[in-house]
Amino acid sequence: MSQKMTISLYSPMQAHTEFKRVWEWVKAMVTAGHRIQMTISPEKRSDAENRILHAMLGYISKNVDWAGKKRSIDVWKRLLTAAWCRATNEHVEILPAVDGHGVDIVFRRTSELSRAECAELITFIQAWCAQSGIPLPPHPSEPQYFESTT
Repeated sequence: MSQKMTISLYSPMQAHTEFKRVWEWVKAMVTAGHRIQMTISPEKRSDAENRILHAMLGYISKNVDWAGKKRSIDVWKRLLTAAWCRATNEHVEILPAVDGHGVDIVFRRTSELSRAECAELITFIQAWCAQSGIPLPPHPSEPQYFESTT
């Protein structure tokens, strides 16, 4: 067995089987004097969710002006993620910049989102677009998500 493993657990029976299998490896490693670190967390966003999120952000960046000009995907991701964090009562900080010039917004990175949180963020962006009169294409996998309407 390798030095590191990631296991997706999706049912009680499957999880029990995996825990028994992993225990044999852990027991052998600890018996041999190795120290083991275990982390259990909700599953991170999927590749499909990541593609949908970035397709939406790409479409918005090509079609929407904010504060007088088009903004990059990264800027839109920061703006919309910060707004979603505030809407879900998650802590967002506005701090003085470390170089003394301006302020920076500090919040959780989208790469740290669970699948459920990423789905919530995608739904939040869809709702924001609907409220803002921004018509998103119906299917994120379709090419028009990457094309400008202007």
